Amino acid sequence: MAAGGSYSIVEYFGGDDGYRCGYCKHENGNFSHGMWSHTMTVQDYQDLIDRGWRRSGKYVYKPVMNKTCCPQYTIRCHALNFHPSKTHKKTLKKVNRFLSKGEMPVEQHDEGHHEGEPMDSVHEEGVQPPPQDPLKIDHSEVQDISTSPDTDTTNSTAPTMPRDDAEKTTNVTPKPGKGVDPNRPLCRKAKDLRKERRLQKEQQKHQEAVSSTVNPAPSKSSSNQPKSLEEFITESLPNDPLHRLEVRLVRSNPPSPQFKASFDASYQVYKLYQMAIHKDPPDRPTESQFKRFLCDSPLEAETAPDGPDVGYGSFHQQYWLDGRIVAVGVLDILPSCVSSVYLYYHPEFSSLSLGTYSALREIAFTRQLQQQSPKLSYYYLGFYVHSCPKMHYKGQYRPSDLLCPETYTWLTIERCIPRLDISAYSRLNENARAAIPVLIVMGEGVGFLTEYA
Repeated sequence: MAAGGSYSIVEYFGGDDGYRCGYCKHENGNFSHGMWSHTMTVQDYQDLIDRGWRRSGKYVYKPVMNKTCCPQYTIRCHALNFHPSKTHKKTLKKVNRFLSKGEMPVEQHDEGHHEGEPMDSVHEEGVQPPPQDPLKIDHSEVQDISTSPDTDTTNSTAPTMPRDDAEKTTNVTPKPGKGVDPNRPLCRKAKDLRKERRLQKEQQKHQEAVSSTVNPAPSKSSSNQPKSLEEFITESLPNDPLHRLEVRLVRSNPPSPQFKASFDASYQVYKLYQMAIHKDPPDRPTESQFKRFLCDSPLEAETAPDGPDVGYGSFHQQYWLDGRIVAVGVLDILPSCVSSVYLYYHPEFSSLSLGTYSALREIAFTRQLQQQSPKLSYYYLGFYVHSCPKMHYKGQYRPSDLLCPETYTWLTIERCIPRLDISAYSRLNENARAAIPVLIVMGEGVGFLTEYA
């Protein structure tokens, strides 16, 4: 029950029947508890997602973790301690180059892989996971050590010259009376030369280090501190860029005037996204489905003295490029976190990795809200599915935690991965004495969410 006296009213559906899995495509391998939420306070929903539940529209569900084919673990990122990875920085620079100079990256047409993966959200009919493998390595960033002149290639299988020519050279018999020139230095192996050059470089670096200790070079203005996420987002953007990007937050429930005015444009982007990325037929992404899936929400609009200025509840974060919507992130702002529900974008801009870009912007948004509400410090990415490689990208926003499905305690993802490599389902908390909390829903059919033990 909220502080203002309002209740959460839910209607439990049960979870005995299996249905189609959106991850592995098993026809009846997905099992979950479900309930229709007529109305829900933001604190009750915060408590629910901290126990493995998640909403899709007004439908709230929790996978039966030890029974479902693809166990789904709630994942959260520590927004305040987040530092962008090399891949994240490349995405931000790519978008900024487009905004400042109009450089559109070349689309990579790898079958089943798309830049800009959306945050998943499985609803009643099931949503297919994003068709991108976020862990795909960009080999342009990997240096082949066999090509480095200072690398010891003793075990290299690539000779420096064709084998036939080498044999001819070594088997040539000197002419009588003409031996090796005594005035020339002895021949040395290429391996020895490389070792000598490497040793000379190490000695030179040591001398430079000693010199810099005695006469230190002027430090940079940032005192060698790593750039923040916010600095990377705005880096290299001129005052008058070629394209202008504006991010607007509009409340979706109850719908604000700004949300109503942009509804049709937002729906058209969703429809194009579903057809291009998820291969939906044109008649499937209907306006009613869009409303039910991404606009309807049981969460009440709430405010609190120690809460963020925008209040709590459900929102759409719209990305306007040169006056038109190109992407929308569906968010819930809760007492302790920003929870990502879904992301859809115009397929014309898929090469900009807008899925990754929007997640980074949402982490920055969480940090902004935390300055107004100190306890709001986490960014929830929905479910992490270790058995589905296409979902591994969520584990790259670190530091991050996974929720133990039995004790409902948080553990760092680094501790969880080895256990999940062994088994798709795991009690992540290794402490055998950890207590198991109980959720009590009172009433038959329609009830009040009243107590957590």
